[in-house]
Amino acid sequence: MPTPTKGPRLGGGAAHERLMLGNLATALFEHRRITTTEAKAKRLRPVAERLVTFAKRGDLASRRRVLSVVKDKSVVHELFTEIAPGYANRNGGYTRIVKIGPRKGDNAPMAIIELVEPLAEQVVAEATAATKRSAKDAEKAAPAAAVTQEAPAKAAPAEVAPAAEEVPAAEAAQEAPVAEDAAQDKAQEPDDADR
Repeated sequence: MPTPTKGPRLGGGAAHERLMLGNLATALFEHRRITTTEAKAKRLRPVAERLVTFAKRGDLASRRRVLSVVKDKSVVHELFTEIAPGYANRNGGYTRIVKIGPRKGDNAPMAIIELVEPLAEQVVAEATAATKRSAKDAEKAAPAAAVTQEAPAKAAPAEVAPAAEEVPAAEAAQEAPVAEDAAQDKAQEPDDADR
């Protein structure tokens, strides 16, 4: 149960405040987002979160407790069937308050109170899991990449060695015609000697 607030109440009395908070909670569950003053949003937050917690239980006693605050049966049905199942894996923090500028007429500080989207949380959780998986895959791939990087480093001198062997072979190929010319010259010399 939320702690009692200190200071002046939102309405003229306790009953009026309770009815105002019930109407704000009804509007919040019906529209998923409402704009109100910061004071009302801060007072509504614990009430709305408690109602979502009751709706997550889903039993008859919880439904009757929620019906004592939210008088619209269709909104209670929507809360129990659509909203609460989305928060099954969440242990609180079903609402968010975003402060906006002051109201134009009386300069009252305004805020938007909204239900946190459970689907967005699932997307974030999946993205986080995917990031963790990719980090693990990168860690696994890093040693494999190091091995593959070492292998070409070792293979590179081997590749350089055949290139070094190719250069003498090319020189030998150039020298081979010279050797053949020399052999022909030697072959011709005896012929010259015979004449």
